[in-house]
Amino acid sequence: MAKPLQVAYLNHMGDDPHNVSFGFRNVAEDERQGLVNDVFAKAAADYDKMNDLMSSGLHRLWKDDMMTMLSPPKNKSFNVLDVAGGTGDIAFRVLDAGGPQTRVTIADISPLMVGEGKKRGEREGRLDCCTFTVGNAEELAFESNTFDAYTIAFGIRNVTRIDKALKEAMRVLKPGGRFLCLEFSHLGNHLAQKLYDAYSFTVIPAVGKVVTGDGQPYRYLVESIRMFPNQDEFAKMIGAAGFERVSYRNLTGGVVAIHSGWKI
Repeated sequence: MAKPLQVAYLNHMGDDPHNVSFGFRNVAEDERQGLVNDVFAKAAADYDKMNDLMSSGLHRLWKDDMMTMLSPPKNKSFNVLDVAGGTGDIAFRVLDAGGPQTRVTIADISPLMVGEGKKRGEREGRLDCCTFTVGNAEELAFESNTFDAYTIAFGIRNVTRIDKALKEAMRVLKPGGRFLCLEFSHLGNHLAQKLYDAYSFTVIPAVGKVVTGDGQPYRYLVESIRMFPNQDEFAKMIGAAGFERVSYRNLTGGVVAIHSGWKI
């Protein structure tokens, strides 16, 4: 387990700028984003449904914990950027947790995911409080020192250059702003990790094929989890981007972790 994690970490940190991981495959850096976009184009319409099936509904509790940590103020302006949040799941939770002056901007690189979020936002009457945009986490189209918080849930591992995305997060946050990342991670117990791997690689792609007609996007998603840096390695990357008071909290034994950092 340790070796592929280290390889993934080095690739994302740019030791070989022309060769990065796409699941268990190595691909040219300039090809990776297109491959990721294709995965989410296939998964967009059923993405939230698959989250329920893949996590047995636990993703809802994990996101609730993220909102508790974010704790948007009820009585003052609070401007949040939610990256890779195209379907609006995190954005709408932020609005529910915050006050009437809470606003959320969503930036997602997949136009189809953004389209799903806009449709949901229109159905729920949310579009006056949130803005949906198509944008790359590595090159955000926002001015520096703009947002009070930056959230990203289950999206950072799909970024080609995680170091660049983290630096962009630092740039667009106001001084005193908070970075919060909810992401699949690694269990501390070796036997539990093996059982979780067995479940992930057999059940999730099979369910994806039944629900969407194509299990391949979900095989990539499972592989990308295994290739993502572990909790301590990712915390070091957040610190290297300039964030301070970096910490993480494991949920469900490390199946996921919420990483936190502050722009001081």
